[in-house]
Amino acid sequence: MKHIRNWRFRFLVVVAMSVVLVAAGVVVQRIDAAADDLSLGSLPLKHVADIALPGRTTRLDYASLDTRRNLLFIAHLGDSEVIVFDTRASRVTARIENVSSVHGVLAVPELSRVYASATGTDEIVAIDAATLKIVARMPGGHYPDGMAYAPDAHKLYVSDEYGKTETVIDVQSNRRVATIPLDGEAGNTQYDPVSRHIFVNVQTHRQLVDIDPTTDRVVGRFDLPGAKNNHGLLIDSRGRLAFIACEGNDKLIVFDMRTQRVLQSFDIGSEPDVLGFDSASGTLYVVGEAGIGSMFSVRGSDVTKIGEGRLGRNAHVVAVDSTTHRSYFPLKDVGGRPVLRVMEPR
Repeated sequence: MKHIRNWRFRFLVVVAMSVVLVAAGVVVQRIDAAADDLSLGSLPLKHVADIALPGRTTRLDYASLDTRRNLLFIAHLGDSEVIVFDTRASRVTARIENVSSVHGVLAVPELSRVYASATGTDEIVAIDAATLKIVARMPGGHYPDGMAYAPDAHKLYVSDEYGKTETVIDVQSNRRVATIPLDGEAGNTQYDPVSRHIFVNVQTHRQLVDIDPTTDRVVGRFDLPGAKNNHGLLIDSRGRLAFIACEGNDKLIVFDMRTQRVLQSFDIGSEPDVLGFDSASGTLYVVGEAGIGSMFSVRGSDVTKIGEGRLGRNAHVVAVDSTTHRSYFPLKDVGGRPVLRVMEPR
């Protein structure tokens, strides 16, 4: 009888926990690592959960965190919508539709805004972070992609990949105020809070280009020896380093912002795309189209690879929360549904 009572107690506990999870909107799917191609290798991570995302098994693109609201905004490119995920409650709270073929997404908490690049209509879409409603649409050139915000100038800078320009948006008036010629295909764009300048990859010339937001002019072009199709970009302002992911030859290039020279080059997984940085722990994440993730320890100008492994098919996007140290990987198809894979350090 004692065994039966214990069994019944455990059963009731499981049922109660299931009810709580359903009520909270959390759907956790357990993964068969072999079937899902999840093989962490030397990555110092552990798998927390897979949380079902809405929509079809179509391409998911950039993701951006609003840590003030504990919201993660995910571009569901194939469904032309932005998914809003509450990182504290671990559930989807909204779907923002009519953002055609959305590629880039950028949360700007100080403006209470989220910006999305709608490549299907060549627009930049402004979303109110409180109401989650679209409040403005602006022309974005030809194939707008990555974005960066320059707070002193109150301007948003958008990589116009195929148009070979940088589109400049005044966020106060929601108007395009400049188009900066780059003379080559634009990769990702980043803001450097130390120089207060915008930097953009010009991937057809293997260069990193420096833009002054006060004049909206190119003020520097820096060659990147060893780069091929330098697309992904992330700037560590404290270490004065730029990290550049080259999808043409599967390299991570470390660029010294002080000396304007390449310091290091690392072999990484096939077709690297998005980079994420845990500023609290000094950990860099690089993920690519083949699903390979690489992690690096960043200590000043000292950069060391600390792990590499497979995070799942098409795991080319990462968002990292420096407060919780959790990392988020949107995956378009795990067991026939899109999921958000959640990891944390082990």
